[in-house]
Amino acid sequence: MLSFWWRTSTDLLDGEALMTEKSRDPRFETLKAAYRGRQLSRRDLLQGAALLGLAGPAIAFADKVAAAEPAKGGHMRIGTNHGQTTDNLDPALLFNGCQWMVAYGLRNTLTQIEAGATLAPCLATEWEPNDNATRWTFALREGVQFHDGKTLAVDDVIASINHHRGEDSNSAVKPIADQIQEIQADGPSRLVIDLVKPNVDFPFSLASANFTICKAADDGIDGVSGIGTGGYVLKEFEPGIRAVLERNPNYWRDDRAHAASVEVLTIADATARNNALLSDNVDVIDEIDFKVVDRLQGQDGIVVEKTQGPLHYLFSMMSDRDPFQSNDVRLAMKYACDREELIAKVLRGHGTIGNDHPIGPSYYYHDAGLEQRSYDPEKAKFHLKKAGLDSLKLNVSAGAAAFGGAVDAATVLQQSVKPAGIEVTVVREPADGYWSNVYMQKAIFTNYWGGYTRASEMLSTGYLPGADWNESMFENERFVQVLEQANAELDSDKRREMMAELQKLVHDEAGQLIWGFPDNILARGQKVGHGELAQDRPTDGRHIIERWWVVG
Repeated sequence: MLSFWWRTSTDLLDGEALMTEKSRDPRFETLKAAYRGRQLSRRDLLQGAALLGLAGPAIAFADKVAAAEPAKGGHMRIGTNHGQTTDNLDPALLFNGCQWMVAYGLRNTLTQIEAGATLAPCLATEWEPNDNATRWTFALREGVQFHDGKTLAVDDVIASINHHRGEDSNSAVKPIADQIQEIQADGPSRLVIDLVKPNVDFPFSLASANFTICKAADDGIDGVSGIGTGGYVLKEFEPGIRAVLERNPNYWRDDRAHAASVEVLTIADATARNNALLSDNVDVIDEIDFKVVDRLQGQDGIVVEKTQGPLHYLFSMMSDRDPFQSNDVRLAMKYACDREELIAKVLRGHGTIGNDHPIGPSYYYHDAGLEQRSYDPEKAKFHLKKAGLDSLKLNVSAGAAAFGGAVDAATVLQQSVKPAGIEVTVVREPADGYWSNVYMQKAIFTNYWGGYTRASEMLSTGYLPGADWNESMFENERFVQVLEQANAELDSDKRREMMAELQKLVHDEAGQLIWGFPDNILARGQKVGHGELAQDRPTDGRHIIERWWVVG
């Protein structure tokens, strides 16, 4: 069966990717130490690893481990930094981590990313391409029911995927959906998808929370009620505040959805999240402030864990407006940024230095040979002069909605750019509305990307001209040409060369000042347990609701 081959190949290459990463990262010699989603943003889309894998083991900082076997029952409470008052359940409009967690709890996807970046069946039991990967055929699982008792049909899957297609679509996964030329049923339980161009990674894209399956409706899908085929039924939903889910008694699988009920609470303030965990008001929290990692680790009954993945922090410069229309100004900012100081002061050493492109060390095709851009105020002055400037004044918008420590990061940048003749005023932006009022609205702003399991999708979603989340308005014809070739290339060595060129093009010209790849750090009480953590997204690949359990 081809789907079995696909997963097995991924397993082997994931191992290769892990060894490659370990050989590059000296921190593995000591402790193996090595994201979002948001309004009008993109983030938590998943991308797979057909011919390459995402690496990096989960690391527990304390000698406390999760229960070895799942337990059924109990109430699990999750405190998350994510969630906006503008959130909804429409799968096209899932932009942040809270939405992703809830979506995965309520609905299923055709495929699913498991720990180790392997691809597994979900609503699709198998899949296979034609000879050039322009046609994919999926076999659907039979006998699956929606929460209201309706049986899953191929029409539901077609309608759910079509929901993201079309010129007027504002879907987070429109760049992926635009690859589809035609989608049609092949009998009652088979689906055929024809692509405009070859894509060897396509089944991995369908694991995104945005591609969760809803019921077909006269006008498309029922995308707002929360009805799905997932392990939980929605009981309460207050956007930006809380969501309450109860276990679906008719769930088609018995190895998931362990807790009897789950509550997801948006707690945007990092200190408030910590206190909620310490006071036993929640069982697990995400996005731990790096300043308090050691303090939390020392608390009795608290387990601090981290994973390494494609999450990255950055300053986004809008290259379609002054002063960043000049690539020399963009380069001046990149050279004037002290990345090592940002890693030390903002991440407290819990991360890897960035090099102005999104394909970090966790990716199999990461180009370790690309020269690391280092702090060089004199070179920054050189590029300012090339842009016709002796000095530069900027307002940098920063807010905790982007990531914990975003304001601190802007303050570090403010100091590091001074020797280059760049004067920065840090503008503290409120968390609520950040992704509608600041993101892609201000000339330069603090930002983050959750990244993808697959390098090709990261580049396609964030850097292709015309893509909704090409947030720095990067434009490069050569980039478009090479990415298209890479998406169709089955030879891994040839693809590596193409991916290296793509990374260099972004590094040299894009308006993304990517300074660091932080470790994903969460903390939990001993009342909850889990298996091996997925690395592709924080909170167990955003599958925490379905995969975790309440102990005892």
